[in-house]
Amino acid sequence: MAHSLSAKKRVRQNIKHRVVNRARKSIIKTQIKHFLSSVSDGDIDKAGQQFHSLTKKLDKAASGSTMHKNSTSRIKSRMARQLNSLKAKAASA
Repeated sequence: MAHSLSAKKRVRQNIKHRVVNRARKSIIKTQIKHFLSSVSDGDIDKAGQQFHSLTKKLDKAASGSTMHKNSTSRIKSRMARQLNSLKAKAASA
């Protein structure tokens, strides 16, 4: 248990930051699910829009201290690879 005033304040701040970070990560996970569902449906336009909004949210999370830059970059790379393979399938068909 924290005894000093500064330690008590830090506990309060950590609780607030934890709530914000969990909300941001939840939003990102939901956005990933929407993107993956549009990719599995084969809708290129919708998948492109979902990818754009996903990258925007990931960049915002990486700019703060919610997620590490490499983690967001890895997620963006994997999703871009799926989008590009979908576009390649559509172009060859």
